[in-house]
Amino acid sequence: MYAKEFQAIIEHRRSNRTFDPAIAIPEEVIKRSLERSILSPNSSNMQLWEFYWIHSEEEKQKFIPLCLNQSAAKTAKEMVVFVTRKDLWKKRAQWNMDRIRETATGEPTKLEKGGLDYYGKVMPLLYRNDIFGFLTFVRRAICFFAGIRKPFMRFGGKADQRVTVHKSCALAAQTFMLSIAAEGFESCPMEGFDQKRVKKALNLPRGAEINMIISVGKGTQEGIWGPRFRVPYEEVVFVK
Repeated sequence: MYAKEFQAIIEHRRSNRTFDPAIAIPEEVIKRSLERSILSPNSSNMQLWEFYWIHSEEEKQKFIPLCLNQSAAKTAKEMVVFVTRKDLWKKRAQWNMDRIRETATGEPTKLEKGGLDYYGKVMPLLYRNDIFGFLTFVRRAICFFAGIRKPFMRFGGKADQRVTVHKSCALAAQTFMLSIAAEGFESCPMEGFDQKRVKKALNLPRGAEINMIISVGKGTQEGIWGPRFRVPYEEVVFVK
């Protein structure tokens, strides 16, 4: 039903590194795109992300050197910093439990009880850490023994936690870029930045991490560095 429209959005979306200085981005375009980002799929609906809209000219000027003075930052009309917040797992687990209780019309159903147990017991097991690494050992032991006889999710230490939250945040960033393309503008995901200084500029806590920074504007021809090349379908798609 929407295949042609979606194909047009995919074709339009390119990483444009130089934006037209004369064309501003309406605020509602960024706001709508961020609202759509919030609807992105994410692990267990934990939504361990935050999006920082760098909107004022003063803030944008601060972020240009933090993004290593690349053209996509210097010419950006707007920027959004996508941040992972693994450290908020308790708050977000409780938020999900509160939503389940709010929607219950009486005695919790079997499904609702399962949801409460999931966020009240499974999430702490997956995300809680201790200074001695005991919980990491417990998770790995559970995965090892449970996985001997049947398929089982392998989830152990902090690296697994980081991968999970970064995957979810990247999905939100992709939704944002596709939304920007659908609105008729261009974006550029930037991985070249000083994470330590960006965290300081945003006053982020130690547990937060920068996933990526996306610059937005009206793209220019010189902002496209050439034709879009992709490895052939046959080299990356394997049908089993």
